[in-house]
Amino acid sequence: MNPVDQHCVHGAPALDDAALAAALAGLPAWQRIDNPSGNRIEREYAFKDYHETIAFVNALAAMIHKEDHHPELRVRYRHCLVAWTTHSAGNRISNNDIICAAKADAIYEESRA
Repeated sequence: MNPVDQHCVHGAPALDDAALAAALAGLPAWQRIDNPSGNRIEREYAFKDYHETIAFVNALAAMIHKEDHHPELRVRYRHCLVAWTTHSAGNRISNNDIICAAKADAIYEESRA
């Protein structure tokens, strides 16, 4: 099933390496970042100006609120870095992160149309 059509679930477990690799194959712009305290996925989105950047952040915020799964955001004039991890899964990547990454990509693509 397409992650965009799914919703986050409370208490989602961390994905194992094989499941994570398979999920990320469908999200080629996202990078897996590993560190001693866990891992995350992240992507930087580019925009033509600050207005577009903030419009994306606002659209993203609506989705985040609905899914009740919150990323780390770094907002700059023409860029927004989005990083997902699931704290309740030991700061590891869960299916909730994959779902939200796919939904963020859909929001971005819609803003480009």
